[in-house]
Amino acid sequence: MTLHTDKARFVRDSLPPGGLFAGLDWRISPAPFPLGENLAKEVESLGRVLLQFYRAVNLLYRKSAEGKQPEWIARWLDLGKPAELIALQRSPAFKNDVPRVIRPDILLTETGISITELDSVPGGIGLTGWLGKTYSIVSEGGVPRRPNQDGDSQSSPLRNNNLIGGADGMVRGFESIFGDAKTVHIVVSEEAATYRPEMEWLSKQVRSAKCEVRSAGFTDFADGDAVYRFFELFDLPNVPNAKQIFELAAEKRIRLTPPPKPVFEEKMLFALLWNRHLHDFWRQELGEGFLARLKKLVPYTWIVDPSPLPPQAVIPELNLTDWRQLKNLSQKERDLILKVSGFSEHAWGARGVFLGSDLSHEDWAKAVDDAIQHFEQSPRVLQRYHKPALVEAQWFDFAKNEVVPMKGRARLCPYYFVSGEGDAARPQLGGVLATIVPADKKIVHGMTDAILAPCAA
Repeated sequence: MTLHTDKARFVRDSLPPGGLFAGLDWRISPAPFPLGENLAKEVESLGRVLLQFYRAVNLLYRKSAEGKQPEWIARWLDLGKPAELIALQRSPAFKNDVPRVIRPDILLTETGISITELDSVPGGIGLTGWLGKTYSIVSEGGVPRRPNQDGDSQSSPLRNNNLIGGADGMVRGFESIFGDAKTVHIVVSEEAATYRPEMEWLSKQVRSAKCEVRSAGFTDFADGDAVYRFFELFDLPNVPNAKQIFELAAEKRIRLTPPPKPVFEEKMLFALLWNRHLHDFWRQELGEGFLARLKKLVPYTWIVDPSPLPPQAVIPELNLTDWRQLKNLSQKERDLILKVSGFSEHAWGARGVFLGSDLSHEDWAKAVDDAIQHFEQSPRVLQRYHKPALVEAQWFDFAKNEVVPMKGRARLCPYYFVSGEGDAARPQLGGVLATIVPADKKIVHGMTDAILAPCAA
């Protein structure tokens, strides 16, 4: 146990003085989470598929707004958004812009992997970067000494070459999305303040440019600077410098990512992927191979639109004629996730997520009623629930000074960084964060009882 003890203590002692998440903690594993060679290769190759999906989404929305695709697509995606943000999204200045950080949530399920969401403003970049750096220092055959004040080991242990992204894949990937900008501003809102410490750590690792974390009140941007928008678009009223940032970006005076396009912060994109009316569009824009792969990995997803159906029509897969009938499904039939689609303070961090089979009939009925009632202001999506499989993990209990084996359920979060311009842009996998929760948890997300670890092949 001594080697595990020393490795776990090294990881804990390497934490920056201010931590990485404000007020949050997690269980430390003495080793990376192993994926196996085949899964590691599959995850790495997903970047191209997801970037092409984002490009196709961008085109689909634009064509719908122009009347060249069905109007209901843009109407759905614009629900609840203010007119000025819709205008910004449709602006020629941002016509071809897609997010330069793509992070899917991937569950390891009993039938394979399942991509449940895409996040274009993801937390965890700094954390995963720090985990990669720290676990790459932990030697396989020896024990590193206590890190110095900069978080670097004073010994030169063997590197863990199987770590996905290696020691600095996340940091170098993050650097790559800003081109030749000499100064990078990471603008963090109060809503996202929990993640400020990890972004502070990340900013100190960037070497290709001066990189600083800024508050929502910072305004001293210079021509040629780059801005990383670390705030959701629903939060714009609380981000006073957003207007200036968007104006400078529209004038091409600064480089901005992710772009001010709420379409990329919507969870209903997967419902559009499954919509039968759009099959030919997806096949043309994604190609048969990418489309088949996405449909294999993405659970069937619906938009809870309460518009009346013709008498003979049913909601596909569910065989319901009215969304209110969703309330009457038996608990066994309710292996379904109902969640806020986007543009809401409830649309991230596992807030606004309801697992039907885990709720009483009354609570499930209330969630369904809320979805129907608030469709115009805050639409919900429904998604098939694929139960996460049990995995073997371990964490170190510092109070008892022992390694604790844990059966858990795992979510993988790969981070793909898109560098280059136009058709030449390419995604690069920087690292993969594993979140493993105890087996009795139904929904996998970051929590005090969770193990957070980098992934190795």
